[in-house]
Amino acid sequence: MDRPLGAQISHMLKARGVEVIFGIPGVHNQELYRGIEEAGISHVLARHEQGAGFMADGYARATGRFGVCYLITGPGLLNALTPLGQAWSDGVSVLAICSCLDDTVHRNGQLHQMKDQAGAAGAVCDWSETARDADTAYGLVDRALHDFSGGDPRPKAIHVPIGVLKSPAAPPGRGVAGDGRLIPDPKTVIHAVERLTAARKPLVIFGGGARQIGRAAVETLLERVGAASFCTSAGRGIVSPDRSLHFGPFLGRPDSARVVAEADLVLAIGTQLAEVDIWRDHLGHRAEALIRVDVSEAALSRARGAACTIRADARSFVAALLDHCSGASDSDWTGAAVAQARDRWRAEVAAEFPGTGPVIEALRAAMPDAAMIYSDMTQIAYAANELWDMERPGHWHHPSGFGTLGYALPAAIGAAVARPDLPTCCIIGDYGLQYTIAELGTAVELGLPLPILLWDNGKLGAIEASMVRAQIAPNAVVARNPDFLALARAYGAGAVQPDSLEGLQAALRAAFKADGPTLIRMTPDLG
Repeated sequence: MDRPLGAQISHMLKARGVEVIFGIPGVHNQELYRGIEEAGISHVLARHEQGAGFMADGYARATGRFGVCYLITGPGLLNALTPLGQAWSDGVSVLAICSCLDDTVHRNGQLHQMKDQAGAAGAVCDWSETARDADTAYGLVDRALHDFSGGDPRPKAIHVPIGVLKSPAAPPGRGVAGDGRLIPDPKTVIHAVERLTAARKPLVIFGGGARQIGRAAVETLLERVGAASFCTSAGRGIVSPDRSLHFGPFLGRPDSARVVAEADLVLAIGTQLAEVDIWRDHLGHRAEALIRVDVSEAALSRARGAACTIRADARSFVAALLDHCSGASDSDWTGAAVAQARDRWRAEVAAEFPGTGPVIEALRAAMPDAAMIYSDMTQIAYAANELWDMERPGHWHHPSGFGTLGYALPAAIGAAVARPDLPTCCIIGDYGLQYTIAELGTAVELGLPLPILLWDNGKLGAIEASMVRAQIAPNAVVARNPDFLALARAYGAGAVQPDSLEGLQAALRAAFKADGPTLIRMTPDLG
């Protein structure tokens, strides 16, 4: 039957698989809330729209699907631009549905009025469009879901005028589901096979976009072509950390350029080879030696000296490769040389981030196998991105591209909502936590057994170190912190400060069994 469009949108999302929406209701977007409970969708009340956006991001990363946030006109949308920018940078599927004013041309001084709301969202989203009638709104929702499934996974923003949200609308159609695969051109697959089988020192680099391949297919591919491998920090867990020819997540080490230069063929799957992946201007390869595979046409257009680019999803591409590769190939790589490089790079990271190594090892030993970890822009996470390789892909999420402080806590809340019976953990610094600490109230309200591992060095440690390296006298890097333990308790969360690594492990195990979040304060002298 006909309902106000705001209610119909919730019913449409439910019919297309949406189970949770993150947001904050207000007078402008309340029509979106009319149909939430009726449709059978759960709503998570954030404390700030930035938190709602990060929760949707965390939910999307945890599920491999897309996250949804409802936003209010003007400041609500602007508050969410930072998480939408993070999702755009990391290729995360977030759908923002926002109310907007009916008329900003002839009327001035309205509540929440701004010059160009859709344009503002368009600066950090794949696209941002305004729906001035029900059919357009339905079409934009289905367009977004189609893009998430098989096109560009980055965030989309849909703006609906308040009067349109209130207007009666017929139900949306059923929608057409796609399989979401981008099948590679067979000719490009044959070319890649010929290059791989002819190579004596092939090297495969796996990024976060290769998570869906599957461990068995990855191991089979590497064995059949005799390849060594790297992964980006987002690609950890795609290759077994114990594989003798796996260099691990050390692609950002300067010396890795020398290793890449030794390869006579480099196959990069599901990675942009961005600055935040390699931390240098050039990967180190010879131009004729690089083949790149990615779903994003935009990423492939910035091919960074590739001899061949293949637009395909990673799983389909590797499956096609294996159809044409059989047996096993010899390799000129040696396990001894790979092990030496890994040991050398681990020592470099430990020296660069003093005090983090023992803490990381203690946490790794105590972390449950299925734990999904969300980290923030903090020294211990920077070190862990290289020192802590993963046993499973897609189980460590970091705000790599946009690099937003305050990401980890709300994103981990989104993941914990998505995985109610599985362990989720947050790693965050003392400065980053203060960006979004209000979301601790949401975690308490939901009763989430979420360990919040707080690295508290009392300053912006990474910035201080950068200033020293640049011969700048450290300035504005120390701030007075609150009593984090008392603040957590004030929200109703648990709080503890272990005095040993063994105590840290015990606190972590207890936090996963608690009936709410637990803040665990760690300092650099803990290890």
